[in-house]
Amino acid sequence: MTDALAILLILVGLELVLGVDNILVIAIFVGRLPADYRQKARLLGLGFAMVARVLMLLLLLHVTRLTGELLAGFSSRDLVLLAGGLFLIWKAVKEIHHTVELTDQDNEQAKDAGRGGLISVVSQIVLLDLVFSIDSVLTAIGLTSETWVIILAVIVSFLLILVFSKAIGEFIVTHPTVKILALSFLITIGITIFMEGMHKHVPKAYIYLPMGFALLVELLQLRYERNRRLFQINCNEDRREGVSGQ
Repeated sequence: MTDALAILLILVGLELVLGVDNILVIAIFVGRLPADYRQKARLLGLGFAMVARVLMLLLLLHVTRLTGELLAGFSSRDLVLLAGGLFLIWKAVKEIHHTVELTDQDNEQAKDAGRGGLISVVSQIVLLDLVFSIDSVLTAIGLTSETWVIILAVIVSFLLILVFSKAIGEFIVTHPTVKILALSFLITIGITIFMEGMHKHVPKAYIYLPMGFALLVELLQLRYERNRRLFQINCNEDRREGVSGQ
């Protein structure tokens, strides 16, 4: 039982580290919806993604089915990674274009509103989660043969991601520069996933460390802008008080 608990903690930690990709995807995709639909999209997207990941785990307990050659030297895993990487790059580039150029912003918001937009966002969250989860599922299968431990780790990690996804998502939506930075991260992640499908391994540290540093610089910039605005407000108030005192 102690060994199972230790493996559970390791798997939850692994899922949370890889869950950074999920949080970014959810924040960007859900941000296209009106505010009333966003929380529903998060709940449905993560719920269906969790079920889909568990089903994939049950179907892929035999790793050879995923890594065996399928087409022109590529396995099923490779083809999924190639398609998922290209889709993520295309989606991120498209979103950067809309954010920077303000192209048809009102029309895009209206187009993504309603039930149809909600279904589209949820389906994209589920599909990309399956792409992100391939390596974590294979790692989990390699660490333990206890299926219930892996399933419990998936459920716990999804609940934790749900707790943080709303706050992070709303922060990204209300700060365009952070949104563009997050989209740039998604392009990097998409390229990494594509390279994995091409049998070119990229150490995760080479991705997450620069991403973390860039995020830190952006947060410092946001704090500077906030303090500068407060300083200007205080100066204006002091001037008004000085004029009224005269």
